[in-house]
Amino acid sequence: MGHLFRNKRLGLLLLTLLFSGFLLNFFLQAASFDMNVWSVFNWISEFYWLYLFGSLFFFFVLLGFAALLPNIYTGPLVTVLACVLLGITDYKKLITTGEPLFPWDLMLVKNTGEMLRITQGMVSPVAVILSLIVIAGLTHLLTILPKIKIRLPLRIFFTTLSLAMVTGFILMVGGQYTLASSIQYQNIFWNQKVNYTQNGFVFAFTGNLKQNLMEKPEGYSREAITKIAEKYSALPDIAASYQTTEQPNIMYMMDEAFFDPTRLPTYTLSADPLTFIHQEEKETPSGFLLSPEFGGNTANVEFEAITGLSMYFLKDGSIPYQQRIVKMSSLPSIVSILKERGYQTLALHPFDETFYNRNRVYPILGFDRFTSQKDLQNAGRITPNGYISDMSAVQEAVKELKASEQPTFLHLITMQNHFPFVKGPNGPNTISVEGVQAAQKDELETYVQDTKLTDGALSYLSEQLKTIQRPTLVVFWGDHLPALSAGIYTQAGWDSNPRQKHETKLLYMANYDIGKQSLGTMSPAYIGPTVFQMTGLKLPAYYKLLEKVKAEIPGLSKSVLIGTSGIISDLTAAQQALLDDYRLVEYDLLEGDNYSQSLLF
Repeated sequence: MGHLFRNKRLGLLLLTLLFSGFLLNFFLQAASFDMNVWSVFNWISEFYWLYLFGSLFFFFVLLGFAALLPNIYTGPLVTVLACVLLGITDYKKLITTGEPLFPWDLMLVKNTGEMLRITQGMVSPVAVILSLIVIAGLTHLLTILPKIKIRLPLRIFFTTLSLAMVTGFILMVGGQYTLASSIQYQNIFWNQKVNYTQNGFVFAFTGNLKQNLMEKPEGYSREAITKIAEKYSALPDIAASYQTTEQPNIMYMMDEAFFDPTRLPTYTLSADPLTFIHQEEKETPSGFLLSPEFGGNTANVEFEAITGLSMYFLKDGSIPYQQRIVKMSSLPSIVSILKERGYQTLALHPFDETFYNRNRVYPILGFDRFTSQKDLQNAGRITPNGYISDMSAVQEAVKELKASEQPTFLHLITMQNHFPFVKGPNGPNTISVEGVQAAQKDELETYVQDTKLTDGALSYLSEQLKTIQRPTLVVFWGDHLPALSAGIYTQAGWDSNPRQKHETKLLYMANYDIGKQSLGTMSPAYIGPTVFQMTGLKLPAYYKLLEKVKAEIPGLSKSVLIGTSGIISDLTAAQQALLDDYRLVEYDLLEGDNYSQSLLF
């Protein structure tokens, strides 16, 4: 009788785990559909096999952990909580940046403390308290649930079976086998949002586990790269726009979440937050940077600006720093090019050095030294709760330039304007905004105040340039638009205008004459060649290729293509040929045999 009772308990446990697998899969899919339950039911009605297989995947994960740990309830409970956290994270990332959660995002777990600070204010305190109460309740439940003893042979069987099924699922999805295709799975790597909504979270997430950055282009070979190198090496040297008497300092200032808020229609500001920038842009080369990102993924904008490679060719959702570059021994960049020409190469980022693996990626790109938050113990903040201010970061950069006895390339990535935009950390708001909904007024006014602080830091930098003896060129740009509440952009009418949602301020300043031409809108990948022309430095063959592409497609982004006379709807044969050359070189450097390093740099 006792044996029968134990079997009933075990059977009930298995049914509970099976039901939990279906429930977990449903919840994670709801996260991909903006927590719209009816959309999930519609998805299940069309892709029922994907839902069934995904739910069975979770069942075997739960079963494996139940059999593996002494208390059969502990493993499934921890797994359920982890999956719920994944779903919430996926949902929050989608509404903030428009992108789902990728496997490589989990590499930021090592930065949990910093992530909690960055996302402060995004999670309701009530939700946190309720979560803690639920966790405490579940923990107590573990102590009162009836004990179920599973003999060791059965535990081994369940563990082995679960491991085999989970491994088989991962191999099936990653290998795109016939079984996967027969249940309507298709790895839509070029559009990850559709990938997650069509295939389901578990299939899409698993399919991305072995995702490379880009597929091998047709015609890739050593001969193809050699021909490209010969073609662009043979081009005449581009005449320098301006010549300096000695090798100049070059400073990049990539400002966190910075754009011009006065561009937003429907809102009225009580004062101009960018008095310096709006005046300076009339006297120096300026325009807009077409960011490949919106609301986040700063490292991808940095990747373009430093390497001259374009996110346009990479698979949707890629983060090269975390997926590929960290595994490389070297990668040509403006840093390595200048280093070979006698430059000191410095990076300065007033935040955690391990974010996006910068501490490991920067030496690969050619940086001599990386100064991060841990090296700036006395750096200034507007308030103790704020990030290190732009003014403080700029002061540190100026100190480095003045102390150097050799030409210096300095790459500054600021942190002051990072979301969430809650009132207080960067001091009181001094500019009011009218026309904004009451619930979003503080948020928008806080962001406007942040940009005013950046404007002041840039004004200070402009004055300091006059005191630096060596010719010095500064390139300032915003990495992406801020992750403001969606309603702010909707009211401005920007939801259907990808160009406006990706254009940030771009400004060049120098302590020598560089003219005052309008730069229009350009991608960050072209900053390097433009800098070389403004400083009189000789362009390597790779930069000549970039200049050719820029002349045809100055704005190269997945969101929008911009030509010399506006948005491009169809590429010409000449434009496509240039992009084909560009794609081959990029593949060669990131995924191929790296013939380009010796041929184009």
